[in-house]
Amino acid sequence: MDVGLVFDLRNPRQWQRPWADHYARTLEFCEEADRRGAGGIWFTEHHLFEDGYLPQPLTFAAAAAARTRHVRIGTAVVLPALRKPAQLAEEAAVVDLISGGRLELGLGAGYRVPEYQLFDADFSKRFARTGATIEEVRRLWETGGVTPGPVQQPVPMWGGFYRPRGARLAGRLGIGLMHISHEMFAHYQVGLVEGGHDPESARVADLVPILLADDPEAAWARVTPYLAHQKNTYRSSSVEGTDRPAPPPLGPDDLRVRPLDGSWGHLEILTPEQAAVRIKARIAGLPVRHLIFWADIAGMPDDLVARNIELVSEHLPPLLAKELDVAGTAR
Repeated sequence: MDVGLVFDLRNPRQWQRPWADHYARTLEFCEEADRRGAGGIWFTEHHLFEDGYLPQPLTFAAAAAARTRHVRIGTAVVLPALRKPAQLAEEAAVVDLISGGRLELGLGAGYRVPEYQLFDADFSKRFARTGATIEEVRRLWETGGVTPGPVQQPVPMWGGFYRPRGARLAGRLGIGLMHISHEMFAHYQVGLVEGGHDPESARVADLVPILLADDPEAAWARVTPYLAHQKNTYRSSSVEGTDRPAPPPLGPDDLRVRPLDGSWGHLEILTPEQAAVRIKARIAGLPVRHLIFWADIAGMPDDLVARNIELVSEHLPPLLAKELDVAGTAR
């Protein structure tokens, strides 16, 4: 199981640095993650966010691939329904070639109407288009329909789906499920059977809403404004282009609420020791291959980002391995 970091490159106006500097600094953080032994660096996709949320993750992944040597390079996620299959197949193959075979291709259907309008795509058909594009990308690679092809045969593919329909689609396609949930895993397993795939091939990954710090309480005081921006822009953007009312903004106390069912909250700031225990309970019984932590929260201070990268990359993995080994022995 790899432990990695995800970057969305948000650069909110109230803390904004020059865009070229921001991109250059993020690439330096990617190099740092690679040097410290992180299992993966992942990049996300959204469009039309005022804070400049990364719109083209494969482009940035290519740059990160050229600056690193060992770390896996992933997308979490690319929206295939906004691209032609041949374009996606070629761009992903180029990243895999530049990285020497390190690409993890995470894909999803998205949830924002304006993004589909921007690319003249049909939002109502996004799941069908996503599935068809994934199948066509795979066919193009297998038949040499685009050249050159990727190094990996096949490139690991993941479906970032959080509801039953998407989880079953990931299963039918025979790709990994990028969501840690026992409920969704059951739907994913149904999809694997429906698609004629071996249930033992099931694999899971997810973005983990945990930030690591030496002093979590002190970190909370500094991170709260950035987290409020991140969560409230996600919430308001989710209803754009619909007739649903905008949800009320979350306040500092709301951000710290943890669900009673043990699922992830908005964000937890923990020490590596606390995180290892928390994660063990959350992933029990699931075939997890990648845990992906936020590297940065909406432009938070560089010292917090750097220490988080260090703790995730170097300190957490042995603690997590020990916790999981103890759990396995106990069973």
